[in-house]
Amino acid sequence: MTDVLIVGAGPTGLTLACDLARRGIAVRVVDKSPEYPRSSRAKGPNPRSLEVLEDLGVVGAVLAAGSAPLPMRKYRDGLPVADADPYAGSSPTPDAPYDRGRLIAQWRLEEILRDRLAESGTAVETGTEVVGLTDRDTTVAVAFADGSGTDARYVVGCDGAHSRVRKLLGVTFDGETEAEQQMVCGDVEITPGVLDRDVWHQWFDEDGAVMFCPVPGTRTGWWYQSGPERDAEGRALAPSLEGFRRLFARHTRLPAGHLTGAALLSTYRVNVRMADRYRVGRVLLAGDAAHVHAIAGGLGMNTGIQDAFNLGWKLAQVLRGRAGDELLDTYEEERLPVAAWTLDLTSERLRATLEAIRKPGGGLDTAVTPSTTGLDRGYRWSSLARPGGHGGVRSGDRAPDAPCADAGTGAPTRLFRVLAGPHITVLGFGPGTEHTLREAAAAHGDTVRTVRVYDAGNTPEAPLPGALHDRDGHARTAYGVAGDTVVVIRPDNHVGLISDADGHGAALRYLDVLDGAREADRMWGAGMVDGTGKG
Repeated sequence: MTDVLIVGAGPTGLTLACDLARRGIAVRVVDKSPEYPRSSRAKGPNPRSLEVLEDLGVVGAVLAAGSAPLPMRKYRDGLPVADADPYAGSSPTPDAPYDRGRLIAQWRLEEILRDRLAESGTAVETGTEVVGLTDRDTTVAVAFADGSGTDARYVVGCDGAHSRVRKLLGVTFDGETEAEQQMVCGDVEITPGVLDRDVWHQWFDEDGAVMFCPVPGTRTGWWYQSGPERDAEGRALAPSLEGFRRLFARHTRLPAGHLTGAALLSTYRVNVRMADRYRVGRVLLAGDAAHVHAIAGGLGMNTGIQDAFNLGWKLAQVLRGRAGDELLDTYEEERLPVAAWTLDLTSERLRATLEAIRKPGGGLDTAVTPSTTGLDRGYRWSSLARPGGHGGVRSGDRAPDAPCADAGTGAPTRLFRVLAGPHITVLGFGPGTEHTLREAAAAHGDTVRTVRVYDAGNTPEAPLPGALHDRDGHARTAYGVAGDTVVVIRPDNHVGLISDADGHGAALRYLDVLDGAREADRMWGAGMVDGTGKG
């Protein structure tokens, strides 16, 4: 028997598996595909997903394998009419180290995550299809297509829009499909030197469009997207190499033969759908198994990665007996509203993009907005978000970064390095927080990391172990705190509680909810919401 069986080995399933494995949870990952896919598909992680990948210890490999988002060159009637760089005015800030996403082929990202997972001794089991799920009260009996089976304490369906897990659960997937809004896609090869690989080429004409974005790490590979060819009656034709060549020649005015190969051809239709539940007993859904939406803004894979990061620590806490089973209900409570927002945002961005490309110079840059970075998504409505906060940061928000120094050595570091890992973090700003830090450390041990943050000029000769020196005030500024303040940060790097030093008891009670099974059961049963017992 395994603790968690993950069905589907795309970015969502692999993110979840890596997070659980580093927490000491026995995890098994299965995928029905007989071999690892080589499709480029999603174009890469957005800034919030890069923060997740940094926490998992793989962002260096992702940055090395990918490239920065490219400027977009728009054409009309075969001629370039405009260049646009939607990130031209942005740059990293002390609280957000990634101001833009990263272009990387999905197969390469999956390869990096599989390598990380392999460090824990776990490998993806390909050619393994789930065909049955049976609830056995304390476990789930899983049947595979080859007649074998296994038991798992929890199962998570990360198996895409056509999720077998979701169908076995009988969970509805309400929404709509825009059958006429179609696009054909594939990975293509183009003769070297024909197109500049430093830009994303976009031909938008009145009778159709083709787009070519270079795949990082390849010499001749490109992501291909276009409207479909249509027959005399206007019906969309299935994608084919010859069809791609005809579309290429029609819109680029280049010889068709320069498009030398095409693989992984597919037809994309705009689907906007969402599961009505993310949890049925011991089975949960994540990623495209729970929600699909328009591709405008590139949020599909990213929403799945962030689903997984929200769920991983909660599963681990429950499995280790450090939290009550009700903690898993907060996964749906927090992530389902984010999916609903994402469906609305991407539909609106698609509408705006389709309107923009009607005029020369319009292009896919219209789909990029500050919200597509993922940095502004939080859970202020959650039962895990205690009322409180100062400045722009509130309980439930993404925890910001800040450059600091190690208070003991003076070596430069960042707050994200302190947050990274499978633990809860308690930051103490000001001397009045030190008793809270001591009690939290004594009560929770290694599951909670306590960090005293000293202000400029106030670092003692013998600082507390693991303390930080907020030399330039970036940490206080990022969290909007003044005076003595305790900040509790969840393992998924969202703020759980911000309290002044007088809220000592509230901070300790909140830590018991996140990490302390018997006390957590009592508090969940009492319906605690604000950490005071008032609900």
